[in-house]
Amino acid sequence: MPKQERDSSCLALHAGFLRAAAAHPDRPALEVDGAPLSYAALREYSQRIAATLVAHRGGFPPDAPPLTCVLGQRTAAGFAGILGALCSGHGYVPMLPSYPAARLRVMLERSRARTLIVDAGARRVLPQLLEQAPWPLVVLCLDERLRAQLADDAFPQHTLLGPDDLEPARAWVEPQVGPDDIAYLLFTSGSTGQPKGVMVAHRNIRRFLDVVIERYELTEQDRFSHLFEVTFDLSLFDMFAAWTVGGCLCCPDMRQRMLPARYVVDSRLSVWFSVPSTALLMKETRTLEEGGFLGLRVSLFCGEALTVPVAEAWARAAPNARLENIYGPTEVTLACTTYPFTAEVATVVAGDVVPIGEPFPGMRATIVDPETLLEVPPGETGELLMSGPQVALGYWGDEARTRASFTQIPGESAIFYRTGDRVRRPARAGDPIEFLGRLDQQIKIRGYRVELGEVEATLRREAGVDTAIAIGWPPTASGGAEGIVAFLDDDSVDTAALLRTLGQHLPRYMVPKQVRVIDAFPLNTNGKIDRNALKATLQ
Repeated sequence: MPKQERDSSCLALHAGFLRAAAAHPDRPALEVDGAPLSYAALREYSQRIAATLVAHRGGFPPDAPPLTCVLGQRTAAGFAGILGALCSGHGYVPMLPSYPAARLRVMLERSRARTLIVDAGARRVLPQLLEQAPWPLVVLCLDERLRAQLADDAFPQHTLLGPDDLEPARAWVEPQVGPDDIAYLLFTSGSTGQPKGVMVAHRNIRRFLDVVIERYELTEQDRFSHLFEVTFDLSLFDMFAAWTVGGCLCCPDMRQRMLPARYVVDSRLSVWFSVPSTALLMKETRTLEEGGFLGLRVSLFCGEALTVPVAEAWARAAPNARLENIYGPTEVTLACTTYPFTAEVATVVAGDVVPIGEPFPGMRATIVDPETLLEVPPGETGELLMSGPQVALGYWGDEARTRASFTQIPGESAIFYRTGDRVRRPARAGDPIEFLGRLDQQIKIRGYRVELGEVEATLRREAGVDTAIAIGWPPTASGGAEGIVAFLDDDSVDTAALLRTLGQHLPRYMVPKQVRVIDAFPLNTNGKIDRNALKATLQ
């Protein structure tokens, strides 16, 4: 590849951060627990991490992928770990310390990563993960107390490093990064019972950032919210939109997370981004006061259906803000369509759900019959397919699933991603695309995408039964669910013990709130298990 095409100053995800750090070294890049960290300090920290990672790669096998796992929270060390992985030339694989060790091991094994960066939050789960690790790792502990707790002779197969082992920033050499290299590998819930890794290239995320930075006129004066965990792809907007323009990423403390309205004001936010459920909570607790968020100039919602009443209440609270409902699956890089919401728009929206609008520049939406993949007539419903520069590379290590989801349609040479979302094709030019729900059994819980098939596969395996059904319940006003209720037809299962076991294999938000044992599963006229009948028992 010609050098100009591999120049990371033009292509790499971290390149925008480095330029911002050079232009605004003294400005705050982060505020964590009220303490600011400057761009210069974060750059030095990240470059030291990157240089250290590179210095310890000599013994890696030739087929080791260019990926580094980052097991951390929303801390200065966690963010520096993400940037350090990128500055080393690797894509990063975000992992949360709150995940069970068994799930972290699966993510580590499936990514085939040989390097692991951890912050202080990994203290509880790290020893168990190191015991279960499928191969020797280079483990960089960014917390001295955590490193001190790990006796070298307890984990002789691993190379354990601490803050004192960090290389100087001057040892860092900027890596060569290609446009199709992986920027991040994000594991999402998979219907087969195993998490699936979405490969997002540098060119995909950089295209998204270019669009949103221009569209929302983001600058170094902006202060960005950050309510998403780093395993949620929407976190990429918060971090890298802020760090590309020289803005400040404002991380809420525990109290602010419980009182998000105060967080907006106390942190002097100008850019807000969240799932609609957060705004709904504020509305229901009557903290979404008219004129309460005068400092906001951009308000974005994504991850769930945004209802008109919530959008109206937010618009009244933030009258100076541009409010948009944006939509997009992880496989199309955060968001790929947008719909501006105004008080005037509310009067013409059909139903109580805000449309998902029209595609981002360069993206193309096609609504097709899910069986034939032929475009449906105007005004009809079908599956939404997306093509364009934000469509990701596919699923890590899963060519069959990639071919099924990233496909061509009759008469087209472009690759389209099948979203699995049911939408209405606009009846007239200029009308917005309307989101109507899912075609499959995927749901959203607090904005997290959950494949009920993965929950059911784990239930079957751990309960030792042939059939298990998981239902999102109760439903939320935004179209998602507050949790999951599971059904089994075997009264020999100890449901309390089963729930404890599930907590060792699934993230907390995927563990059913309860398991109900029934005599037999109801069937519909096609002989299939009648999920609607099961749901009716929960009314």
